[in-house]
Amino acid sequence: MSMPEAGQAAERDERGRDDYEQQQARVLVALMQSFCAARYRKADNTPCPIEQGLYLGSVGAALNKEALKSLNITHILIVARSLSPAFPAEFNYKKIEVLDSPDTDLLKHFDECFSFIDEAISSGGNVLVHCFAGRSRSVTIVVAYLMKKHQMSLESALSLVRSKRPQLAPNEGFISQLENFDKSLQGKTQTAVVVRLYVKLVSEEGGMHILLHERFSYCCCCCC
Repeated sequence: MSMPEAGQAAERDERGRDDYEQQQARVLVALMQSFCAARYRKADNTPCPIEQGLYLGSVGAALNKEALKSLNITHILIVARSLSPAFPAEFNYKKIEVLDSPDTDLLKHFDECFSFIDEAISSGGNVLVHCFAGRSRSVTIVVAYLMKKHQMSLESALSLVRSKRPQLAPNEGFISQLENFDKSLQGKTQTAVVVRLYVKLVSEEGGMHILLHERFSYCCCCCC
């Protein structure tokens, strides 16, 4: 075998190893997601009422068709990359494909999410906003919606949502985006108060915002 042929063969082998590792990673993530979804389906499967017409929850709530029907939920907003509509023939869905990462720009999706929520409520229905764990991405959307709709401060909106769903824990990037949103709405920001509140939330509830980066990138099941 000539030197060029040997180099090409080595390159093919390297690509094959990369493809295999990425395939194995996808299988691992899928298994983790299935395990976590089963856990949420059993332990966290009821939509939490935030205000008239607006509910918040995890993937477990989104899979509980009986509860969705009993609460007259007609619209479901998915704020996660890896989740898909569970009952597309029975509910109106909108999906925002984002990761639970501090680097994710969720702020740019606020307006389209607000419009979807308003559409659901104005049509006489109810809407569930959910991500995987119902702690970070979906919480951020609901908090921002309350701030915009009711001219609430970030501190007040976070406190209200936490009173309804204590396990909330937006990642630090989303907190920063909410601070910027608060500033745009209020003309000021309550950074010190919000940071203290965020530290309190994380210390009490913990978090699962883990990104793993090797030769491929993937995220934990609660982040996807």
